[in-house]
Amino acid sequence: MAIRRAKQKEQVIQKLSEQAPPGETFLACVHVETGPSPWLNAIFDEIPLVGLIVAFTRKFYFLTLTNTSVVVNSASRWTNRPGEIVVSWPRDQVPITDIKRGTVWSKMYLTFPGHASGTRLNIHRYWRNEFDQLIGSLPHLAAHIPPQQQGDFQQAAQPK
Repeated sequence: MAIRRAKQKEQVIQKLSEQAPPGETFLACVHVETGPSPWLNAIFDEIPLVGLIVAFTRKFYFLTLTNTSVVVNSASRWTNRPGEIVVSWPRDQVPITDIKRGTVWSKMYLTFPGHASGTRLNIHRYWRNEFDQLIGSLPHLAAHIPPQQQGDFQQAAQPK
């Protein structure tokens, strides 16, 4: 079970490299989870079985930015190992909306194929640098970022 971010990213890149076209470069990888705000877990855990039900309804994914696309693949609930590719979009067509960068938990909505509305994705601060790089590298998302936070994302996307 990979716990360190570097090991998780290594596993995702290894998994995606098996199916990626030659020359594909992996730029950023972010771990996300679906469901309501993780802050609500403290409340849900106090109500018998509700916390457990919410925990089992959450899904976990890795979003990976490459030089040509954004790839979403599943992540194991128990080991956090990357699973199969769920969907892939060209970089300029990723359907992300309502991006909010929080102090500990950030959020955004991603519309998966076959769904009418976006699925809430929660991103922990642990993945902040990669999240900023992902969002900052997708200029078509600027309209979905609060004006006071746009500089944070743009700065992270600059090559170092």
